Amino acid sequence: MAVGLVGIVLPVLPGLVLVWGAGLWWVLADGGGVGRWIVLALMTALFVIGALTKYVLPARATAGRGVPWQSLVVGAICAIIGFFVVPVVGLLIGGVFGIYVAELIRLGDYRTAGGTTWAAIVAFGIGVLVELVAGVAMAAVWAVGELVL
Repeated sequence: MAVGLVGIVLPVLPGLVLVWGAGLWWVLADGGGVGRWIVLALMTALFVIGALTKYVLPARATAGRGVPWQSLVVGAICAIIGFFVVPVVGLLIGGVFGIYVAELIRLGDYRTAGGTTWAAIVAFGIGVLVELVAGVAMAAVWAVGELVL
């Protein structure tokens, strides 16, 4: 679970999936039982809520500031390229650079492009925060289940 929580903050690993997978392993490796399946069901609910919210809140935040999805796609492509050019840190640098360039081309003004790029960065931060809260909540549910069961 700890690796999953680290994967949330460093977007190289699928964080929530790893936390949920650790919970599933905990249930299956120990023979299950009704209580453990209930813990996994709670973890699954938190997983779904966290995964959906991670994408819905940032999408609303960027749309409210006028950042089109095309700029976000350019940012995502540049983030992937950046990851391979400069491992780990390049993911963030490439993403921000891609969004900024796309917004600069679209808007033609570097200040306005900087403002919309900042809105996208804040939206990404909101997504990471939501995912982290969901991951910590999943780990807490597991910890309580481990202590009680």
